[in-house]
Order: sequence, then structure tokens, then C-alpha cells
Amino acid sequence: MTTIDGAPGESTHPRRVLLVDDSVDAAEAMSMLLETLGHEVRVMHDGPSALAMVDDFAPEVVILDIGLPGMDGFEVAREMRTRAVTKTALLIALTGYGAESDKQKARDAGFNHHLVKPVSFTAIETVIAASFAGGSK
Repeated sequence: MTTIDGAPGESTHPRRVLLVDDSVDAAEAMSMLLETLGHEVRVMHDGPSALAMVDDFAPEVVILDIGLPGMDGFEVAREMRTRAVTKTALLIALTGYGAESDKQKARDAGFNHHLVKPVSFTAIETVIAASFAGGSK
């Protein structure tokens, strides 16, 4: 798992991206930016809703807020890793917590990357591009 703090972005091929954040405004803004890169984006604002739609949408990338109400992002990530459709998806944790113990908890839940808010769009773009570079993922 890597952490990125705003490295310059690289171009990336369009992906199916699921964005899960209980902040409606933040999710809407991030969704619009991801769509400008050509990604197909679905936005959910809670864990159960996100899990309910993954089988039909089959996201290649999941950007997941940790501090969700009810079912937190760690629980959602663990559940996604048990499902065939999201078992190998790129899971990116988005959180306000950046201590090493928080990063370890994210790794243990199945996240590939741990980004601390506020995170730049460039950092997210870079993580997605780097994760799929060279045909990986």
C-alpha cells in the first residue's frame, strides 16, 4: 500500500469508479472531476448502498471514505474483498486519519492505498494511473 501526497498526475484509461462519501458536496465535486478524465462514475453516500450496487456496476476502482455513518469504510472494504466482483478492485481509502496505526488498519481491511484528507485530485489521478500502469490490475 502506498500513500501519495500530491504527485503530478499521469494520464489514465477510463475506468469504472465507485465513489463512496457521505459528504454530498465533496462526492459531487470529485465525481465531476473523475468524469472529466473519462471515468464512468457512480456515487453512493453510505456503505450498504455501495455494497448493494457493486455486483451490477463491477467497479474497477473504489474510492471509499472511512468515516461513513453506520457501516464504516473498513467494514465496507472487508466485505468488498469477499465478493468476486470487487475482490481485485483498486480500493483507495479516503480519511482524515493519517497515523501509522490508521494506515495499518486500512491495509488490514484490504485497501491498496491510504489518502489523507484533504487530498488533491492530482493525487487520486496519480494513484489510479500508477495502479493500472503496464497492464497491471
